[in-house]
Amino acid sequence: MQRAFLVVALVVMVAGAVGLALLRPWWFTPLASNWGSIDQIILLSLLLTGLAYAGINLFLAYSIHRYHKDPAQYIPEEPRLERKLIWLTTLGIVVLLAPGLYFYNHLVHPPKETFRVEVLAQQWLWSYRYPGPDGKLGRTSIQKASPANPFGLDLEDPPARDDILVIGGPLRLPLGESVLLLLRANDVIHSFYVPEFRIKMDVVPGMVTRIWFTPTALGQFQVVCAEYCGIGHARMLGQVLVMKPEEFQAWIKAQPSVAQSLGR
Repeated sequence: MQRAFLVVALVVMVAGAVGLALLRPWWFTPLASNWGSIDQIILLSLLLTGLAYAGINLFLAYSIHRYHKDPAQYIPEEPRLERKLIWLTTLGIVVLLAPGLYFYNHLVHPPKETFRVEVLAQQWLWSYRYPGPDGKLGRTSIQKASPANPFGLDLEDPPARDDILVIGGPLRLPLGESVLLLLRANDVIHSFYVPEFRIKMDVVPGMVTRIWFTPTALGQFQVVCAEYCGIGHARMLGQVLVMKPEEFQAWIKAQPSVAQSLGR
């Protein structure tokens, strides 16, 4: 009875997993960036691990049913079987890792022409800094950071004076233009995550992390913090607005510079 129950349980487990994969009650959010390759890598991983999961459990169910009356035999070594398993495991690892390494190479080498935006995370707020008309982000220093100057801008640096600050967001971006985000944190570790863009990067105090992407869909998307950052973690939300390029240029030209905002 126990044998039959175990066989049925294994088969039901496999059937349930396959059913969930085919019915897709939980699936990816609609893609809104150039990183569709991430979806392909995840699907490949799900396919390979799913086949392994189904194959192992169905083989186990078959073995329990077929050989339950045969006496157990202990075989300490089986070199031929071990060699086959080594090659099969090696092939599986290569197939799983190779696409990821190819994708990672693209992820860490952004295009030369990218629009740079600095992202500042702090409990519990996302803020952003855009380059001014000179196209450069000004110099910053942690020693200069304060409630009035959260980015720690060096106002003696000319490129910093025409920067544009957006405290609390939203992050506005032009459609179809590659964007390089420079991420900093003022307090604890955060993580910048936009599901539709397929990007997620930790924001670590004392260093600048980077992530790039190209928005491919107009609209509003939610930023969430994917790293537990304190009691207000659930409120660590933000918005990204992807706009037509001409609308974005009109918006950014209408924003006051740091010098104008501070009256300096």
